Amino acid sequence: MLRHVLGKTFRFLGYTVQYGCIAHCAFEYLGGIVVCSGPSMEPTIQNSDIVFSENLSRHFYCIRKGDIVIVKSPNDPKSNICKRVIGLEGDKVCTSNPSDFLKSHSYVPKGHVWLEGDNLRNSTDSRCYGPVPYGLIRGRICLKIWPLNDFGFLRASPNGHRFLDD
Repeated sequence: MLRHVLGKTFRFLGYTVQYGCIAHCAFEYLGGIVVCSGPSMEPTIQNSDIVFSENLSRHFYCIRKGDIVIVKSPNDPKSNICKRVIGLEGDKVCTSNPSDFLKSHSYVPKGHVWLEGDNLRNSTDSRCYGPVPYGLIRGRICLKIWPLNDFGFLRASPNGHRFLDD
């Protein structure tokens, strides 16, 4: 009897570990569901929108300008932020706020990206904390799931003029 109970217990633990490893790999390398909060990505992503974030792009260095990414916050490593990639390493970016009369520019250093929220007037982003290391990128948002009336691929940046080609 004891042998039978121990056998079932160890089989259950074995399956739990196996499925736990599979789930970890799926969420780490394939992607997952993310609930977004805050106003920084409005109007593209509203507070409480649910999106799908795929993680393969970051592993294969396929992040491009215009992509919306989930990133470990440079200010608080326990939280994630959602921002749009405005510049990649070597790109010239506008580092000033839209309301500033004099515009300042800088180049994104090697191994970094420049991130900004779509709601430029209400976003804490690279204009505050500078370029973000590529290694902090967790995934790329590719699909809005909720609300259902807005289901689909995400639209282009309302701040396309911020992308510099110099």
